[in-house]
Amino acid sequence: MSAGWHIAQVNIALPREPLDSPALAEFVASLEPVNALADAAPGFVWRLADETGDATSIRAFDDERLIINMSAWASIEALWEFVYSGRHLEVMRRRREWMTGIAETYMALWWLPAGELPTIGGARRRLDHLRAHGPTPHAFTFKKRFAAPGSPSAAPVIDDREPCPAG
Repeated sequence: MSAGWHIAQVNIALPREPLDSPALAEFVASLEPVNALADAAPGFVWRLADETGDATSIRAFDDERLIINMSAWASIEALWEFVYSGRHLEVMRRRREWMTGIAETYMALWWLPAGELPTIGGARRRLDHLRAHGPTPHAFTFKKRFAAPGSPSAAPVIDDREPCPAG
């Protein structure tokens, strides 16, 4: 837990088919239950959602096909625990069935002051920064992460855990 700070995350995906296609029916059906699990997870703070309760209709990038997921958590450990366990992990293991690989970096983490929420514009800038400069305190990954501002250790943490077996 990093006093005064929350961890924000953004990830984007490119569906293989339109979201209303039969090929993505199982993915779309998993959104509500997985989002409910996130909302109830220890350390959950906030997630991007429209009036339907998810973010799949939000167009945040020039490519209208891209979908965005963005959230804030009390700690990087709480986010890791949610992302890489339970029902969310089951869905992630099937991501290649539903999503096309993106050549560029598609996920970024960053610290933000507790009580502040991430914005789509800020998330885009963090992804762009990570793509251009690699992991830095401004934008980083689970694999190479940085402590919250003002923490005793500013050195990056290298995490060699394999988070998600290939699906």
